Amino acid sequence: MKVDAVPSNATARDSSIAALRARFGDRISTGEAIRRQHGTDESYHPTVAPDAVFFAESTEEVSEAVKICAANKWPVIPFGVGTSLEGGVAALRGGLCIDVSGMNAVLEVNAADLDVRVQAGVTRKQLNEHLRDTGLFFPIDPGADATIGGMSATRASGTNAVRYGTMRDNVMSLTVVMADGRIVRTARRAKKSAAGYDLTRLFVGSEGTLGVITEVQLRVYGIPEAMSAAVCQFPDLESAVNTCILTIQTGVPVARVELLDDAQMGACIAHSKLEGLEPKPTLFFEFHGTSAGVVEQAETVEGIAQEMGGTDFKWATKPEDRTKLWEARHNAYYAALAQRPGSKGWPTDVCVPISRLAECIVETKKDLEETGLYAPLVGHVGDGNFHLVYVIDPSSEDEMRRAKEHADRMVLRALAMDGTCTGEHGVGYGKIDFLAAELPEAIPVMRAVKQALDPDNIMNPGKLFRMN
Repeated sequence: MKVDAVPSNATARDSSIAALRARFGDRISTGEAIRRQHGTDESYHPTVAPDAVFFAESTEEVSEAVKICAANKWPVIPFGVGTSLEGGVAALRGGLCIDVSGMNAVLEVNAADLDVRVQAGVTRKQLNEHLRDTGLFFPIDPGADATIGGMSATRASGTNAVRYGTMRDNVMSLTVVMADGRIVRTARRAKKSAAGYDLTRLFVGSEGTLGVITEVQLRVYGIPEAMSAAVCQFPDLESAVNTCILTIQTGVPVARVELLDDAQMGACIAHSKLEGLEPKPTLFFEFHGTSAGVVEQAETVEGIAQEMGGTDFKWATKPEDRTKLWEARHNAYYAALAQRPGSKGWPTDVCVPISRLAECIVETKKDLEETGLYAPLVGHVGDGNFHLVYVIDPSSEDEMRRAKEHADRMVLRALAMDGTCTGEHGVGYGKIDFLAAELPEAIPVMRAVKQALDPDNIMNPGKLFRMN
């Protein structure tokens, strides 16, 4: 794939690296392996390495580093653990990658208020491990063990979003280092506020283009009294999706509902050694609440599924059984890759109003069959979001072309249904043109915000939209 990358100004680069090394010593790395690692994410996009990497340890250090870069008009690219999927960490204009993974302290737990404050490098699994003995948990679960800062920057979502929302709904406040090095806190800890612009939500989803997120105040939740998971298989995709739609419209407070098509289910059965299941369209459910409430929810959904032709509604109430089930779902990407050794995964996603979901999925799958490509489908179908993973040979121009053309058609189909080009992967530089098609009137407003906060365009340039 051709990448619109431009080397950074040599004078700015050399001057910045010299000043950064004078201040931070060997925590500034220019080694090729380290730079390449920090220019690579989990997507199909090619590596575009930064000129240097800084391993930051505090908000104040990030501020100092950004001030040096700003003085030289040298780009800054924030980095968590590199799990983004649309080239969000690619250093398209060179510059300094600020790695915040070492900023991994849980700073406070306010159990009575159900909120916590963490440094940006804390991962979701680390946070839940820290909370384990408090009776609280953080529900946003994008699959990868991403950093909280990265999840905030990309407005991440995941399997629990149907009940608990996305990062947009669960980030209460941020500490952000601006493009000139200023440190800004976007809000206080109150559960609601009518004070001023909602800066928190401006930065959530900004993908590092407006500032570097260094601390995050989050909502957390009490661990439910009871949890139960269930699996149900269907004769076709439409029946499975319609079961999900009716479940949501009925008002059942399901915690998770995930769709796996026949191809993905076959891959998961082989990879995760799932027993008693067939390679058919399948829904995974999880219910949270009181013991009686969970039983009631599950029985209601079982009745809906049976009406739609679902069979073998299997319950999993033991923690180890639930864990095995959801591990299989989280490993779906690797299960798909295992079906074609040596291949590369090209994951992409769209999201549509739930009333159009069955139509969008059925049309996308029919279109896929005509391409001859292997691309399993999974979906957070409770909120209208689904993913394809094209399992392809990246050296095959023909396969790459067919995958790109199909992905483009899928996005355009979603937009025609008043959906979005990405439900949770973000825009990066991979979906710049689709964001412009989705929100043409809004792009000039976004540019104006960017220009006001980052006039020299040093914050993760080349992402979200083009500046001219």
